Amino acid sequence: MANVESFDLDHTKVKAPYVRLAGTKQTPRGDTISKYDLRLLQPNAGAIEPAAIHTLEHLLAGYLRDHIENVIDVSPMGCRTGMYMAVIGEPDEQGILRGFEAALRDTAAHDRPIPGVSELECGNYQDHNLSAARQHAADALAGGLKVQATVLLKR
Repeated sequence: MANVESFDLDHTKVKAPYVRLAGTKQTPRGDTISKYDLRLLQPNAGAIEPAAIHTLEHLLAGYLRDHIENVIDVSPMGCRTGMYMAVIGEPDEQGILRGFEAALRDTAAHDRPIPGVSELECGNYQDHNLSAARQHAADALAGGLKVQATVLLKR
């Protein structure tokens, strides 16, 4: 089985909320794709409930693109403690941090219908929780987002 970067991260040493460059890949044409770990909750200390992380995915998919150029994808982590974001290029982590903060502020203040929530637009359109998503965004902001270095497991 191929090595997975996140399995090499020492989840006991990182301190959420944070932004972390999880890795980069080169495409066959020479473009760089950067993957960021946008962590909202401390690993193994809690998890975002499924309806809330689904709503966070819908909101952050748009709001991150409003504040960060060349976003390819925003996806929830299976452990439900944050999101992964892939972008074209190698933006600096401070710029990603500022964009993530702005997107979280937008999410915490979101008072309109959740985008993409219909049977036509979403594969599980009835499973959303806007108030919980807003609270998670506000809590992450209150927690003081920072850039987190990658701390590898000592094997």
